Amino acid sequence: MKIPAVLLLLLALSCNNKKETGNVTDNPVPKQDSMITVNPEAAVNPYAGVDISPMDMSYYPVDYPKSKMGNTAASPPLARVIYSRPHLQGRHVFHEVLKYGQPWRLGANEATELQLYADATIQDKKVKAGRYTLYAIPDTSNWTIILSSNIDTWGLHPDPSKDVARFTVSVTKTSYSLEYFTMVFQKTTHAAELLMAWDSVEVRLPFRF
Repeated sequence: MKIPAVLLLLLALSCNNKKETGNVTDNPVPKQDSMITVNPEAAVNPYAGVDISPMDMSYYPVDYPKSKMGNTAASPPLARVIYSRPHLQGRHVFHEVLKYGQPWRLGANEATELQLYADATIQDKKVKAGRYTLYAIPDTSNWTIILSSNIDTWGLHPDPSKDVARFTVSVTKTSYSLEYFTMVFQKTTHAAELLMAWDSVEVRLPFRF
């Protein structure tokens, strides 16, 4: 069957238009003055900078939120600690990061916070339920751990008038080096203890509820 010449002409015009349209829309070339320069850091996260000292949280009873969601929690939480975790990055804790006899916030960024959901006995001192800033004064053989009522702060601004209690804990040297500063509650025979460890040093603060 012979196709009329008029129909062939219409088909040819239609294909040519589609080709031209594709050249315009499928692969546009932007003008130089219309291009936007993006800050590399903003491209990673334009809303907030990515912190190299991530925030972490430890509960007692251990892993309480997981137990709650699994419907296996036997009782409400008793304590938790919230802190940011600095890491060594090839350094040694003393004297490249911390100095003996100098107050330290037990972490990075915001002040480290201890929340007691119930009254507790820490070593031999009774402490009321509530929120506290937790910081330390490290030394070679022992650390002084301090609870303060000066909460919701950035960094550490020691104010002895707001100190609630002080505790002295012994230093234990380990045979390994821990890259990230770590704080975790651990169950003990008598109740619990808050383990604080970094590099080859660890200290433990006992709790009873």
